Amino acid sequence: MSLLKNISPLRAIRDLRVFLAQRKPYELWFMMLSMVLTFTVIVVFIKDSNIPVPYKRNIIYAESWPLTRTDDEIRAQQKIDQVKKHAAEAEMEKRRKQRQEEFKRVDDSLKKWGI
Repeated sequence: MSLLKNISPLRAIRDLRVFLAQRKPYELWFMMLSMVLTFTVIVVFIKDSNIPVPYKRNIIYAESWPLTRTDDEIRAQQKIDQVKKHAAEAEMEKRRKQRQEEFKRVDDSLKKWGI
């Protein structure tokens, strides 16, 4: 507790005035410029770090089937759905291969430069 009783705002202001009085004017201007630049960078980082997350609806549609549907109708629908699923998987595989080739080109160009 003895440390806290020695702290005084008036002493701090007096020390600051003595510190500033001992400095030359150009040192004070450069100090203010450096403080402004530092606080500007900090404010920009704080402002940039706050990214609002856009609201995106996640709606899942489900097909409604009658209870009287037969097994043959179910199998026919499964065959139709399987064809769509294979087409989607083929498209995804095509995109994956294309992306892999892009990374391969970048890697080859970096190897060429010795990185």
